[in-house]
Amino acid sequence: MLYGITAAATALVLTAVLAAALRAPALRLRLVERRRQRDVPLSGGLAVVLVTGLVVGGGDWLGVAPSADGTRGVLLAAGAVALLGLAGDVLRLRRRVLAAGTAVAAACVVPYGETGVGTGLLAVVWVVAVVFGFRGLDHADGLAGTVGVVAAFGAAACAAVEVMDGIAGLMSVLAAALTGFLLHNWHPARVALGGCGSMAAGFVIAVGTVYARAGFGVGESAGVLFALTAVVAADVVLVLASRRLGGRSVTRSGPDHLAHRLRRLGLTAPGASLLLGTGALSGMLVGVLAHAEWIGAGALWWVAGGALVVVFTLSRVPVYGPRRSVSTQVRAPLRVRNG
Repeated sequence: MLYGITAAATALVLTAVLAAALRAPALRLRLVERRRQRDVPLSGGLAVVLVTGLVVGGGDWLGVAPSADGTRGVLLAAGAVALLGLAGDVLRLRRRVLAAGTAVAAACVVPYGETGVGTGLLAVVWVVAVVFGFRGLDHADGLAGTVGVVAAFGAAACAAVEVMDGIAGLMSVLAAALTGFLLHNWHPARVALGGCGSMAAGFVIAVGTVYARAGFGVGESAGVLFALTAVVAADVVLVLASRRLGGRSVTRSGPDHLAHRLRRLGLTAPGASLLLGTGALSGMLVGVLAHAEWIGAGALWWVAGGALVVVFTLSRVPVYGPRRSVSTQVRAPLRVRNG
């Protein structure tokens, strides 16, 4: 208990300090994201990844951390995903490259002995989906960090129920690091996670929940995993469905995420993040209670139903402008020049 509190407090403080310290170098190196006509440095992700690895790895090296439970392998794989995300930030790698690299990393750490090969491969697909879901949430101030803290605490609770102290400790440290990051990411954000931080955080959370649910039934496990990451899943479903129905490429970015649509309805940026964070907390609590068998698995259907209602309702919010014809695109510059 004392180690957990000390490790979490250390991670929170170090991440807050390091994210601020790396802000100026990130600006000089142009490791930034354009957000509302201003450059937001991507130093937050580096800080979260470095501090989480340092605190968890340092505790293991000093012999004060709880039993590993596969933590070392998860950390190494998450480090590889973080490097892949950083390369994506710098080199603008295609999504298929990022997805393939993430799948390989996930395939190396999924506990096939408990899940079986077939279920393990399904877990790999789910990990990739969660990773890209977290990457998509990083567009809004405070959102990815808030949802990440909630999901990490949920994963820690599920691991603690299974007496997987190493995984639970890793999730707690990640949640604390994301909290330190949030001190700089709340609106107006001074730093962001970028692909490095968002993909690594999503990977650790997704793999941690897979470890906690390994050996349970596939159907109920799917419900628990969905509940723990309900906002992430709802955002992915909404974006993919709206782009397909709108005749747009699913890889083409646009203002069509949950937070974008809530802003269209009049919510402020902090208000949208708080509302979605509350939704994430509600789903997480149901998932943890169902995992611990304190409530029936039927409650998981309420989470899925609520997510579908949110997706359907927000899908009615218009976010795509009318397509411009070729003739309009040609004549518009002429009017500007002649005017």
